[in-house]
Amino acid sequence: MNKVYPDAKSALDGLLKDGMMIMSGGFGLCGIAETLSDAIRDSGVKGLTVVSNNAGVDGIGLSRLLETRQIKKMISSYVGENKLFAQQYLAGELELEFNPQGTLAERIRAGGAGIPAFYTKTGVGTLIAEGKEVKEFDGEKYIMERGLFADVAIVHAWKGDTAGNLVYRKTARNFNPMMATAAKVTVAEVEHLVPAGEIDPDHIHTPGIFVKRIIEVGTGKKRIEFRNTRPRPAA
Repeated sequence: MNKVYPDAKSALDGLLKDGMMIMSGGFGLCGIAETLSDAIRDSGVKGLTVVSNNAGVDGIGLSRLLETRQIKKMISSYVGENKLFAQQYLAGELELEFNPQGTLAERIRAGGAGIPAFYTKTGVGTLIAEGKEVKEFDGEKYIMERGLFADVAIVHAWKGDTAGNLVYRKTARNFNPMMATAAKVTVAEVEHLVPAGEIDPDHIHTPGIFVKRIIEVGTGKKRIEFRNTRPRPAA
């Protein structure tokens, strides 16, 4: 089975439809599948539910799908750095299912593991618990959270091989490995593509069995949300 595609458009061909759920890896701008998200924007698909920690920053990543009004709902844990995200939500133009970050991570992991729901203490007695089942275990209250499983997951890795095995680099690992397991089809963009067998099995973070399609995008530009430096003392 050939998993390697020449570009993002061909890798997504036949997968996209209006109203679908897409998981998008990354945290801020670290480890986002920017090439694939741009291809989703260019496809014109709309009414999307997108599971992502946040939506990048204005003008980059998923924010470009917000600009074109292709996203109907975000399932996220952070809005902060994206003004358009906040504006659309506050104006009632974008649905938002807000999650504590650990809960979001566990919902994704559970979906990938075939676990439909689980209980957590996080959010008990807050707005997060509204409308959710509350159950008591050992004298403590817990709320039920549903696992998440998407139609398509898009992830970014540092290295991949032609069999779909992936290696993430440092903090770019973030949500990518969990999301790669939690979708009907996972499409990966990698900076370096190597022949199958060239990656040490002990170094593989996502086994190729989870990845159906893969493209090579090169290193590209490493974007930084904020660059903070300390004043240097005079020489």
